[in-house]
Amino acid sequence: MNKKTLEDMQVSGRKVLVRVDFNVPLNKEHQITDDNRIQAALPTIRYLLKQNAKIILMSHLGRPSGTGFEADFSMAPVARRLAELLKLEVKLAADVIGDDAKSLVKNMKESEVVLLENLRFHKEETKNDPEFAKQLASLAEIYV
Repeated sequence: MNKKTLEDMQVSGRKVLVRVDFNVPLNKEHQITDDNRIQAALPTIRYLLKQNAKIILMSHLGRPSGTGFEADFSMAPVARRLAELLKLEVKLAADVIGDDAKSLVKNMKESEVVLLENLRFHKEETKNDPEFAKQLASLAEIYV
């Protein structure tokens, strides 16, 4: 089986779901103390921006309980830092597969970035639940 790279794909105008590792360390004030993992994802994100893709990012952060939103593990600091680095707005969905995420994704324009809230707010994330994976996959056309 030949694996395709991003360069092999026509991504312009299409929704691209990207699994990134934004599990960055935070201090007690919820400030990022080391953004190397965010920096590592920038080449892929910038490539997709140049190609006019609609970029949906997903990651986990820390080890929340998996029973819903926990402010200590929100992706909000990551969204802010990513926006600073990209010099553009990064929209943070209030959920992962709920109404807010679906609405933000549905209304995306080319070269926009949406960051889904922490995947581990759903216990299904750590259990490799196939139904959860299908719901995530339904957000996009291309998966990285």
